[in-house]
Amino acid sequence: MHVSFALFADAANLSQEGKLNILGVFDALQVGALPAVHPRATLVVRLKAEPEDAGVHSIAFGWAGPQGEEIWSSSGELEVGTPPPGATEVDIPVIAAIDLPIQEAGTHAMRIDLDGELRTELHLHVRLGAPPRPVSGLVS
Repeated sequence: MHVSFALFADAANLSQEGKLNILGVFDALQVGALPAVHPRATLVVRLKAEPEDAGVHSIAFGWAGPQGEEIWSSSGELEVGTPPPGATEVDIPVIAAIDLPIQEAGTHAMRIDLDGELRTELHLHVRLGAPPRPVSGLVS
């Protein structure tokens, strides 16, 4: 089993047909003050499993600050079925709404482990300060 992709978004869901819908992908945040919490960031992970991956697997997430210190972690289990006839892989979407605690500016990391092994790290760049003002009007 492997991680096909992992990202942060504003929202995600699965349609009735099983399609993964993702809205507002981001890899950077601008915060006005620290410490801060980015409410309801959506972590989207798409796993790909092959027939030999059928069974129960552990998955774990670890949120780390810019110095590598773990801020929080969460883990659970998922059961992987065999692919349907004619298919060679199974798509496994994981969608988690998370309040991200931010103690300092810099590059944070979401670590994703499968069966106790680090499979990928997702980086989120956090900057302190007011967001840039939009440019309005035309200059002639």
